[in-house]
Amino acid sequence: MIIYFDENMPPHLAHGFEKIQLPEGIKTGYKVSVKFLPEVFNYGAIDKEWIPKVGAENSCVITQDLNISRRRDELELYQKHGVGMFFLRGPSKKQGLSIWQMVQALSKNWDEICKIANTEKRPFGYTFALNGKMKRIK
Repeated sequence: MIIYFDENMPPHLAHGFEKIQLPEGIKTGYKVSVKFLPEVFNYGAIDKEWIPKVGAENSCVITQDLNISRRRDELELYQKHGVGMFFLRGPSKKQGLSIWQMVQALSKNWDEICKIANTEKRPFGYTFALNGKMKRIK
C-alpha cells in the first residue's frame, strides 16, 4: 500500500514519513510506503495521467488541494479510479499550514490514516486539520 504526498506538500515531509513508517509498520501491521507523487509521476503531471495509475495501485493521496473535492470533474476522476483521498486543511481558506504544523497534523492523524488506507474500500475522502479529528467526506 502506497500513500502519496501530492506536489503541494513538501517533498522532505514525504521522505521523513517514509523513514518513520517503515519500522513502525512492522509494529502496527500496517504495510505502508510513503512516496512523493512528483518523484514517481513527474512534477506538473496532469491529474488525468496519474490518477488512473494511483487507482490501479489501490493507493492513496494526501493533499492540501481542497478544491479537488469541489471540482466535479476531478472528484469524478478520483471516484472512477478508486483513489483514497486525505485532505489536509489549513486554519482558513487563505492561510495554509507551516511545515511544522503539517508535521503535527500528520503525526496526530497518522495511525488513523494508515488504518483507513489499509482497511477501507476505495474510493473515499477524508479531511483533517491541525486541531480536530478525521472527518469523512460524504
